[in-house]
Amino acid sequence: MGEMRKFPALLVFAAVAFAAGGVGVAFMRASDWTWYQALRKPAWRPGDWLFGPVWTILYATMAISAWLFWLQGPRAGKAIPLIVFGIQLVLNAAWTGVFFYLQMPGTAFAEILALWVAIGATVLLFAGQSPAAAVLLLPYWGWVTFAAALNFTIWRMNA
Repeated sequence: MGEMRKFPALLVFAAVAFAAGGVGVAFMRASDWTWYQALRKPAWRPGDWLFGPVWTILYATMAISAWLFWLQGPRAGKAIPLIVFGIQLVLNAAWTGVFFYLQMPGTAFAEILALWVAIGATVLLFAGQSPAAAVLLLPYWGWVTFAAALNFTIWRMNA
């Protein structure tokens, strides 16, 4: 594949990944922040300033991961892994809506567990054709593991 033909695909994957992030931001902006500010939170929770930069980097690595997977090997067999990648993006965006907008931390914890499984499935599916694509998803999987622990702790502290 010519070098110039590779770049538009990266832009598509970036647009899709950052669109999921944009949905999450929209849910947060529409949320009642007084509810969230009133919640009891663990001392190990990072400051709000950290979440934006971390998620920006993670959405970029998700896009690059999907792009690298798309570039590697034959086109046959790519549909299922890319569908699973899309499912995890939907779950990613939905979590923000469930936690912040609907104010349902218990349900959000169940949802983030589904997201965690979908990320793991994506890692496994990508690894067969592009180990680099799979490795790029590991920081995201780690951050979601941390977010799940935080979600669970906030839920239990406020139940």
